[in-house]
Amino acid sequence: MVQFNLPKNSRVTVGKTWPRPEGATNVRTFKIYRWSPDDDANPRVDTYFVDMDSCGPMILDALIKIKNEIDPTLTFRRSCREGICGSCAMNIDGINTLACIYGLDEVSGDVKIYPLPHMPVVKDLIPDLTHFYAQHAAIMPWLETHTTAPEKEWRQSIEDRKKLDGLYECVMCASCSTACPSYWWNGDRYLGPAALLHAYRWLIDSRDEATQERLDFLEDPFRLYRCHTIMNCAKTCPKGLNPAKSIAEIKKMMVERTM
Repeated sequence: MVQFNLPKNSRVTVGKTWPRPEGATNVRTFKIYRWSPDDDANPRVDTYFVDMDSCGPMILDALIKIKNEIDPTLTFRRSCREGICGSCAMNIDGINTLACIYGLDEVSGDVKIYPLPHMPVVKDLIPDLTHFYAQHAAIMPWLETHTTAPEKEWRQSIEDRKKLDGLYECVMCASCSTACPSYWWNGDRYLGPAALLHAYRWLIDSRDEATQERLDFLEDPFRLYRCHTIMNCAKTCPKGLNPAKSIAEIKKMMVERTM
């Protein structure tokens, strides 16, 4: 039976408005998505007021201040605070990005913060990335060799090493994949921009000896070819990478090996 109504608990409601800080004159409003699996309530958007005179410059600074001083139940991931670990990826003002490197001055008006879109939510701003990580593991993100290992290390020329620039910097934050409509529609079978960028990183590594096996795995109507070059991935990547270009290069390799 076709279901035309929204699933239970999917309709977002207006949440609690927390008190303004007393005596503060430089205040900004934050509207933050809240949902807990511990009750039967719908998701809601709570409103917080933050004194900017005692807050750091980044979105993550404001979130930490809210958790420490206003609402300790607010839940989100964070670790490095330098755009390296990818933990604090979320949707800020309609953009998938990292809260630790996205400045408060880049948002005009109220700051609206939601979890990464089109992903199951564990709690509040934390998405469930289990399937995302499983897809990354499926592309064998490691050096695969068949010949005898050298005594010291696998050598690589400067030119070959440069081919990896723009690929290895990915921090697996999932901003690109969760911004991709093709991934929204076919995320169960389409590997998505992040996994495919990593797949290309190993395909062009001069030290790797499993090129054909890797291409065989990707030769599938969904794993690779669901990319329709919408380019949301390149636009939203907080590290300035271009997964769409990597996907195009893989498709090119697919054609070349049949010639």
